[in-house]
Amino acid sequence: MRPYFDPEYENFNQRINPPRVCIDNTTCIDCTLVKVDSMNKNGILLEVVQVLSDLDLTILKAYITSDGGWFMDVFHVLDKKGQKVTDEKTIEYIEKALGPGSNIPSAKKGSTSPGRSVGMHSIGDHTAIELKGPDRTGLLSEIFAVLADLECNVMAAEVWTHKTRVACVVYVNDVATGQAIDDPCRQSRIEERLRHVLRGHGGDDDGGRGAHTNFAVESTHIDRRLHQLMHADMEFDEGALQVDAAAADGTAVTVEHCEEKAYSVVNVRCRDRPKLLFDIVCTLTDMQYVVFHAAVTSDGIYGIQELYIRRKDGRTLLKDEAEKVIKCLEAAISRRVSEGFTLELCGRDRVGLLSDVTRVLREHGLTVTRADVTTVGEQAMNVFYVRDASGQPVDMKTIEGLRGQVGQTVMLNVKKVPDAVKAPEQTGGSMAKTNFFSFGGLFSKLRV
Repeated sequence: MRPYFDPEYENFNQRINPPRVCIDNTTCIDCTLVKVDSMNKNGILLEVVQVLSDLDLTILKAYITSDGGWFMDVFHVLDKKGQKVTDEKTIEYIEKALGPGSNIPSAKKGSTSPGRSVGMHSIGDHTAIELKGPDRTGLLSEIFAVLADLECNVMAAEVWTHKTRVACVVYVNDVATGQAIDDPCRQSRIEERLRHVLRGHGGDDDGGRGAHTNFAVESTHIDRRLHQLMHADMEFDEGALQVDAAAADGTAVTVEHCEEKAYSVVNVRCRDRPKLLFDIVCTLTDMQYVVFHAAVTSDGIYGIQELYIRRKDGRTLLKDEAEKVIKCLEAAISRRVSEGFTLELCGRDRVGLLSDVTRVLREHGLTVTRADVTTVGEQAMNVFYVRDASGQPVDMKTIEGLRGQVGQTVMLNVKKVPDAVKAPEQTGGSMAKTNFFSFGGLFSKLRV
């Protein structure tokens, strides 16, 4: 007879030592401190950063450590308006999501995160479709046109492009019933039509990196899933994993070895932006690395991150692994970097709205580099990051033409994406670390 094993045993430590969350608005005059103490577990750092990122909180600084089976984090954050986090609903959500009895509900269907605009929680009964393939001008317009023709209502979607590739997750339901599309025959028709659109003029799949369409069965966080789709593309492209001598936008990623404590040290310096820490931690986690310590800061323009990592088996990175980590982090950082203009559209939702809007963008010679589509009640709230398809700066006459054509049916707000700032020159071959706490300095003092 097999011995009895209580399935709740794995949660025993967490029950006697539940996570503690403190939202501190008194220590610092210019930001809110979010302090998290918990039993350490695999992937916990990503879960915590994911919650903060989904709330669109800006992480100014962070100090992370998880040695000895205990996880301790301090995050210095601001809300979307650049102010302290004082909204009671936001504070309550953080405490509930990261506190006792939680299992990070933002990743579950039915969660009510107030800050996540695209995801499982923000829509009703749906079917999720994942797409990836070669990018081209007008592709998004064709995808939405096919879905409209197949009587699929797009409730939410997020689209990323990087270099010549595109990845997309679309949430749809049936136009007539408002229910998820579960019929296998209908799913096959939708899948085949979308795959045909993704192939375009390229014909058959190109060695595993061609057009792929499938219906998702797991409720993975949407941003994490998009990173996974694009990372899988890199695995098929050996040239994409070759480390560049220097990134054009000033992004610098290095991997060193810490002899004192047997860590691999990842140093990142790049233009600071929202969700930067999430993108880096997500990439390292999905590559099966564990972050034991980290120090994060920002000088207002550039973000600096120092992460002490090991493989899951406790070993440090080999040389070829380090080169792959550098390239994958550079790609993860650049996926959210956009050029050109941001188009924010808000209006009454209807079947075919996205097809019409993206068709107008294509007719005006604009290509969509990123898109964030959601529906709240009967209102469609869509954000498109666009640039000129020829690579030239977007003509303001084109923008005015869009206002005249699209603005007749929806509210249109146009914003210019700030130009990239040239990175300052670095001396001595290392990254500048002004007023930056470094675990490396601490370890050197603790050297045995």
